[in-house]
Amino acid sequence: MTAPSLYVGLDGGATRCRARARDAAGAKLAEAFGGAANIHVDLAAAIDVMLAVIAEALRTAGVADPARVAVALGIAGLNDFDDAERVEQAFEGFALARAANDATTACIGAHAGADGGLVIAGTGSAAIARISGRETIIGGRGFILGDDGSGARIGLEALRAATLAYDGLGPSSPLTRECLESFGGDNVAMLRWARTARPGEFGAYAPKVFERAAECDPVALPIVADAARAIEGLARRITELGAEKIALVGGVGESLRPYLEPEVEARLIRPIHDATDGAILLAGGVVADDEP
Repeated sequence: MTAPSLYVGLDGGATRCRARARDAAGAKLAEAFGGAANIHVDLAAAIDVMLAVIAEALRTAGVADPARVAVALGIAGLNDFDDAERVEQAFEGFALARAANDATTACIGAHAGADGGLVIAGTGSAAIARISGRETIIGGRGFILGDDGSGARIGLEALRAATLAYDGLGPSSPLTRECLESFGGDNVAMLRWARTARPGEFGAYAPKVFERAAECDPVALPIVADAARAIEGLARRITELGAEKIALVGGVGESLRPYLEPEVEARLIRPIHDATDGAILLAGGVVADDEP
């Protein structure tokens, strides 16, 4: 096989996708963004989103022929070999296509390919330890069976609290009132919305929870505390698996830091690269310093 001349990494999340193209020397050529790629909701639709985002990155980079392009995709919740194979087959015209769980690509990026651990607190949640060539993923079970400590779960708990407050079964607070007001004060409208809402839509309520928690809202604080305990559990588990350095990433990760136990927070490092560059490394590419 002819060596690829371009490498594209994709970070496919339940809220949005990002693709980045780098040349063989690691210089960044292009980035592109797209919507959610939630394989637990609709695998075929997620593949279409990823194809479109990568195609846009290639157009921006001025590349028409994918035959010299290696692509790797880090996909939230990807734990099934058959699903990975289906994704890879969608990129059969490329020089190389690899699909992995986004925890894998994020961990590779965070430690620049070295051993270490990673906790993702984004729309979903998961953790991974990569030690001496062995990879163990913890969590990442999706919105129904997992995602404790995630933005989606935080948003869900806020809306649940709002419905309890509406029915007089739980305390009312600025947070519950704000959540209800977003549906015009109509609890039935919230119920109808929740029947079809996706994890990312629940996650959109997480910033409200953190804002109110900072004001000591009596409903928001316990929700955030529970999320922090879940993230601590993930961090402690991958420490048990041998991860000495642990990176915390994801859209709610930094917001949760102040609520973590000091002994856990002290072990968390800043990632060297992001998950998109981690995917490029997985594809066999390199990452150059983007600073001028």
